[in-house]
Amino acid sequence: MRVKPVGVSWSLLKSTKIAASLCVLVLVMFSLSSRAEIVEPQLQGQWKQGALIYGHLPAGHRVTFLDRTVPVSAAGHFVLGLGRDFPKQASLVVENGSGESRVFHYPVEQRQYRIQKVNGVPARTVTPDPGHLARIRAEAKQAREARKQITPRQNFRQSFVWPLTGPITGVYGSQRYYNGEPRRPHFGVDVAAPTGTRVTAPAGGVVTLAHKDMFFSGGTLIVDHGHGLSSSFIHLSKLLVEVGQEINQGDVIAEVGATGRATGPHLDWRMNWFDQRVDPQLLVPPMPKKTDKNQALK
Repeated sequence: MRVKPVGVSWSLLKSTKIAASLCVLVLVMFSLSSRAEIVEPQLQGQWKQGALIYGHLPAGHRVTFLDRTVPVSAAGHFVLGLGRDFPKQASLVVENGSGESRVFHYPVEQRQYRIQKVNGVPARTVTPDPGHLARIRAEAKQAREARKQITPRQNFRQSFVWPLTGPITGVYGSQRYYNGEPRRPHFGVDVAAPTGTRVTAPAGGVVTLAHKDMFFSGGTLIVDHGHGLSSSFIHLSKLLVEVGQEINQGDVIAEVGATGRATGPHLDWRMNWFDQRVDPQLLVPPMPKKTDKNQALK
């Protein structure tokens, strides 16, 4: 028995091809629209050495910077820090919820730094005795542990204020020569004030380190502002807060001193975004010409 072939009309074939083409077109458009969902973050701040960059991402996006997955709040807010010697270009890797990513590049302004010569520093702190090395290493580890904490707190979004007012005697990024010998660059801003002058919190946070007498920095406080951003206050004569204590902007936290490697009473205020040392002076308004009476000696 012969089987009669089933005929297929040209119109049916044509409609099938059109449907297949439409399916391909839909898939291509879906792929393109998916890629289009990777949006550039909204950024605030100047891309320059020592600066902080504040950003915002849509829900479901992630960002990577310096091979680090950047903490992002539930509302999409994040912060980045650029160190003293950051190269001429910064790269952000943004990934959407589908796992697709895109790299955004930004030119970074390079800065010129001061060279300072400081004489009269005790020889034991310029070239530490080998017997002190174990202590120095242990204290450095304590500070690193305090700075690398990642908390979801949002104090980093506050407008920072000066922790005290007075003459600025040292600036971020400057290279210092102690008794004629070159040392590491200075990573903070120094404000001269008499011993006992009150130091207040430039923004809210939680205390992660309170050490009365470190070898180099003397009385030392570290305050976490959230998302890897922290402030360090050193050479203090007295600490008025303790580890784990929550503080608000403007709270009195310590008193100025000349402890550790210091030639006179002053506050050295430093800031870190994880291991990137940033410039506190870029976050605050110009130093007031008159000293705040509330920060006078007790």
